Amino acid sequence: MPLSLDNIRVGKRYRIKNFGEITEVQVMARISDENYKVKDLVTLEVFELEDLIRYGLGKDYDIDEI
Repeated sequence: MPLSLDNIRVGKRYRIKNFGEITEVQVMARISDENYKVKDLVTLEVFELEDLIRYGLGKDYDIDEI
């Protein structure tokens, strides 16, 4: 069962799976109630968490702390 977006903490690392894509991120800052600034741990790109779930949550959606 995936974590709720309310349970995400700044500074922690998470593995997000959505529509078959797996992304490992570190949360840098909280922007709003359900949006965070995150850094991809592979490419080191900084973006908003909302960009990953913009098109909805797939059947395989999962978010877990690493």
